[in-house]
Amino acid sequence: MNGTDLKILSGMRLEDIEALTDEMGASKYRANQIHKWIYFKSVSEIDEMTDLSKQFREELKAKAKVSNVKIKAKQVSSDGTIKYLIEYPDGECVETVLMRFDNRANLTACVSSQVGCAVNCVFCATGKRGFIRNLTPVEIIEQVLTIQRDTGLKVTNIVFMGQGEPMLNLKNVLVAMDIFNKDFQIGARRITVSTSGIIPKINEFAALQSQSTLAISLHAPNSKIRRQIMPIDNKYPLEELKKALLNYVKITGNRVTIEYILISGLNDTIQCAKELSVLLKDLKCNINLIPYNPIDNGVWKKPSNNSIMKFKCLLEHSGKKVTVRLERGSDIAAACGQLKGRVDDAKLNH
Repeated sequence: MNGTDLKILSGMRLEDIEALTDEMGASKYRANQIHKWIYFKSVSEIDEMTDLSKQFREELKAKAKVSNVKIKAKQVSSDGTIKYLIEYPDGECVETVLMRFDNRANLTACVSSQVGCAVNCVFCATGKRGFIRNLTPVEIIEQVLTIQRDTGLKVTNIVFMGQGEPMLNLKNVLVAMDIFNKDFQIGARRITVSTSGIIPKINEFAALQSQSTLAISLHAPNSKIRRQIMPIDNKYPLEELKKALLNYVKITGNRVTIEYILISGLNDTIQCAKELSVLLKDLKCNINLIPYNPIDNGVWKKPSNNSIMKFKCLLEHSGKKVTVRLERGSDIAAACGQLKGRVDDAKLNH
């Protein structure tokens, strides 16, 4: 069996590995050992599976290998954030980010769901590439396995906030979420799916009654402003999106996370804060304010700290829980809206 015909262990469920060990005439116990080495010990090579006999490892290497993706580039921020450019066998690349926060045990992986993106929000670097293709479930989880193999750390939280619109690849995203939950043993409540507001898919997600968090990239209190920065509002207007979110809360009982990028002079005014308070008054939600992160050739600017705090204070008066997202990785273009996934934009750390 040549290298291209080898089975890839990363992404296999336990039953898939059991089928492989059955084929080799080995026990289900061996399958359990392999499964743990992949998802909990994050090995890169079969030879690292030291509780398997040398003979069995040689037999396994004749049939399989751990992974077929590689780290094309890696950058480490001054705040500890790590950004990876991951290359798949077809040559396409995506970025994924490991975020660490001081005094917290949580290690959050921000994963991509597509190569490129069709939504084309004007504040986001990913949309400048356009849509190239969906990622498979294995390609999604390989991002987290790559992080774990490289760092030796165990990811505890997943956010689908990298490149692409997760709801436009929902089928594959759901399979990946199930693997994160059952194989990585990451609790459903520690997995967040973000969307720009694809209403039919939000309704589909609601019907599943998942305990994972739904995050909405809102970024404006009305459609007039939203359409300036998010063309998706022309297809799925804010008024209809609000109805879908109320329906989601009614079906699932879950609280929605509202994401709101603050852009100086556009959507960070006192009037915008008042409008947003009214819009969200009857919606069970938390609000996450995100100071704008500049991108190449961008025309927008980050608001002042004073403007951010005023906006936050006005929203809090409405009784909502409001947080301002800690900026992570902006010095390596790993912050919200800055991911590109292009080889020519990445620099290797030496």
